[in-house]
Amino acid sequence: MSVIEVEKGAQAPAVLKAVRILDLLALSPGRARSLSDIARELGIAKSSTSNLCASLEEGGLIRRSGGGYLLGRRAVELGSAYLAGFDQIREFYRICEESEVLTTQLVQIAMLDGARVLYLAAYEGRERFPLSAGVGDRYPSSATAVGTVLLAELPPDEVEALYADPNRLVTFTDRSTKDLETLQRKLKMTRERGYAIDEGEIHLSVVGLAVLVPSTRSGEPSFGIGASLVHPNDSPEERARVLAALRMAAAELTRPTIVPVEK
Repeated sequence: MSVIEVEKGAQAPAVLKAVRILDLLALSPGRARSLSDIARELGIAKSSTSNLCASLEEGGLIRRSGGGYLLGRRAVELGSAYLAGFDQIREFYRICEESEVLTTQLVQIAMLDGARVLYLAAYEGRERFPLSAGVGDRYPSSATAVGTVLLAELPPDEVEALYADPNRLVTFTDRSTKDLETLQRKLKMTRERGYAIDEGEIHLSVVGLAVLVPSTRSGEPSFGIGASLVHPNDSPEERARVLAALRMAAAELTRPTIVPVEK
């Protein structure tokens, strides 16, 4: 999985290289990466990597652990401050706790991050499944229900451009979406029915359902809220109940648009 690429002619290449280091450490939480590993994987000279890591460490964004580096406390603080900017994330846990249906489900909320989704919150009303995403995890958008409902908000030409590189269509099982044509069909169906479904694309025994929490303010992202069900123990009745609860949650999380009153 690639990390952020430095664009040619960038105004501040050192800053972008520092972001690439943070992104690399975020992709392997809890696993310290040595200076040599970082330099080799990112293709940055070891001397430059050393200087960048020293600056990031001084700023508290990374920390030393044994013979390598991990994300630092400051990265957590910045992430928390970012999430605090979204009222919906603060409300997410309350809504799940108070919902008769969602309180017993594994529910997640995420935002689109290119060809991936970034999970912002997870309510664990039941035991986690294998490969269940946690806060801060990134999964391929094309294989997840929350990713599918967010991609469905994009016009087909933007989806085609996003997946110009077929390697972005990451597969986990034989049910995972493998090509752009299949993805476009899945997104069309999602738009028509108003919700997304993951039929064992991440894990064969897990079905994901997701609906959109659309953005109503300029500059803010839309969110996808979804729940994971055990298959084949789930039933059409259970899916309908969970889907209805997700739609109610999404409606409550969607900020009302303020319409100016004409004088």
